[in-house]
Amino acid sequence: MLARIWRRGITSLCFRLVRRSAGKFLVNSHDEFKDSRTKTFAIIHPMHAPLKLMIVAGEPSGDAHAAALVNALKEAATNIDFEFFGATGPLMRTAGVDTIINSDSLAIMGILEVGRVLPRFIRAFRTLKTAAIQRSPDAIVLVDWPEFNLRLATSLRRQGFKIVYYISPQLWAWRPRRVNNIKRDVDLLLSILPFEAEWYKERGVEHVEFVGHPLSGEVKAHLTRDQFCERHQLDPTRPIMSFLPGSRHKELVRILPPMLDAIAMIYRERTDVQFVVVVAPSRSLEEAREIVSKHPATKDLHSIITLVHHGTRDALAASDVAAVASGTVTLEAALLGTPMVIVYKASAINWHTLGRLIEVEHYGLVNLGAGKRVAAELMQNDLSGGTLALELLSLLEPKQNQTMRAELSRISGRLGEPGASRKAARAILEELAR
Repeated sequence: MLARIWRRGITSLCFRLVRRSAGKFLVNSHDEFKDSRTKTFAIIHPMHAPLKLMIVAGEPSGDAHAAALVNALKEAATNIDFEFFGATGPLMRTAGVDTIINSDSLAIMGILEVGRVLPRFIRAFRTLKTAAIQRSPDAIVLVDWPEFNLRLATSLRRQGFKIVYYISPQLWAWRPRRVNNIKRDVDLLLSILPFEAEWYKERGVEHVEFVGHPLSGEVKAHLTRDQFCERHQLDPTRPIMSFLPGSRHKELVRILPPMLDAIAMIYRERTDVQFVVVVAPSRSLEEAREIVSKHPATKDLHSIITLVHHGTRDALAASDVAAVASGTVTLEAALLGTPMVIVYKASAINWHTLGRLIEVEHYGLVNLGAGKRVAAELMQNDLSGGTLALELLSLLEPKQNQTMRAELSRISGRLGEPGASRKAARAILEELAR
């Protein structure tokens, strides 16, 4: 979650310069269709024309959730010809969403990057607004990415468009006063965390529905522990520790070094432990190897570290414990039942500027979902090789390990039944029928 807050706080700086432009909304006629449960809905769209939805997602996780939603909509209404367009990532494009804006180019992580990307955000905002006015979709579906999407919702709502927000903004953690924007600009709010819907309802948002987390029922390892160990020349009878430093280059640069410090310290005390560094699909093995090669203990580390690429869930499932960069992957670890320590380290300027604005007690999604600290959190200056080594070694103790596994099982049960994308698709179709 912490990485998202950095990106969103930084993105908000970009939009203080975005101007709102006027547009014209076209009112469409009516037609009907049936979903997979044979319930009939009245949909606003021109006779014999496709059902048009503009979908806007701007981060890799949002791209994945939006693509799953598109596929679920197609499955829920097989007799409807959909037309999808908007801001897309690679998975949305594969799902058949027409690209108006390529959101891959809009990712930023630092305040110092704002000046470089500001013109792109302004162009993206204006291009999407123009596309909505010209193509007149039946609804705008905004997926996560609140610093961009809340502003877009305000602008397009003024033009009369129906606004659906999937993956409700985490206002409980960051700038909660924006709940008034949700009340005013959003027709249907779909939440994926169990406590979010109640948080919104307590603040007067009635049009909110909890659909469950998209990862619920979807996070599974492809390999057993024995198979994973055989593939990577590890011993399944010895403890395995995994280290997941994040999916962005700057996260790798800042978080992997203290992880390497911890590995060196743990190895001096426990030579039986095996160490796996999981490199995210968006990063290259060469990036990780370069950081390892610059570490003071590089000679020892090369002989005791196993680098794994494109195998996050298999590595987590096979591990006795893991150190995980704050983000969605902490929920994946929880769903796989892997005891963890949650870590994060941002630049000093980001932490000083944005960290003090966070309004929740916990940073990790696992702890937020539990409503208490289940996994230790080592953030910014608290993250060091020594502190991480101590936490991981304590989790190797059988009693503590089993206690956390039991807590993670309870948290997994609170994330909702499998099929969040299908539930979201049905809710959207019902909203369109009103």
